Amino acid sequence: MATTASPSAQRKAVLPNMLHCSGPETNQQALRHFQEKDARLAAFCATYGACPLAPQSGLKPYDSLGRSIIYQQLAGKAAAAIHNKVKTQLGNGAFPRPQVLLACGEEQLRAAGLSRNKALALQDLARHQRDGLIPTLAQMRRLSDEEIIERLTDIRGIGRWTVEMMLIFHLGRADVLPVDDYGVRQGFALLYRKRRLPTPLELRHFGRRWAPYRSIASWYMWRAVEVSRAQGKAAQR
Repeated sequence: MATTASPSAQRKAVLPNMLHCSGPETNQQALRHFQEKDARLAAFCATYGACPLAPQSGLKPYDSLGRSIIYQQLAGKAAAAIHNKVKTQLGNGAFPRPQVLLACGEEQLRAAGLSRNKALALQDLARHQRDGLIPTLAQMRRLSDEEIIERLTDIRGIGRWTVEMMLIFHLGRADVLPVDDYGVRQGFALLYRKRRLPTPLELRHFGRRWAPYRSIASWYMWRAVEVSRAQGKAAQR
């Protein structure tokens, strides 16, 4: 008589193999993969050096998403100043807890430097956290990238790109390709000597050869932009 696997076992069986960026070993595996699938990228990786992406311990998804909302469409220094102001004025030095944000009026949030849209987004984030709708780090470890994206983009002000950055830089997921990211598209055009930026669809299609290390490939696309800028400045001296 055939036995039926438990729901947890069934779920584990259908989840994709979610690789994580975990230091030198992952870098070596990615480089070998790129050498087989994309010689140009492999050559750039060897010239530039190892990718430092790795999961961040102690991640609090709620705090990370709050920071992402504040940083949207702002230069780094300006965003950091507002982020610090929100923590100082509303959270006693830490990102404010959901009950604090939900108790704040619009004027109080605006006084901390937030735009009206960002204030509303942070309060929606707080409602999701209060209601247990934001997965914990332990729960995220059992979710695929797409499942995490689907859950978190239900929050006002959180789009796919924001969650993809969280997957790459905080969770250390190795196979995320943010095809809408301007820097990744620009780096691709520079590295592969294209006259125009690839469309998201073109980048997604080309990037299939990088799987399951598309996060690492994306990191090198960003570095290609940095190298081009540095070379341009050097040429002007």
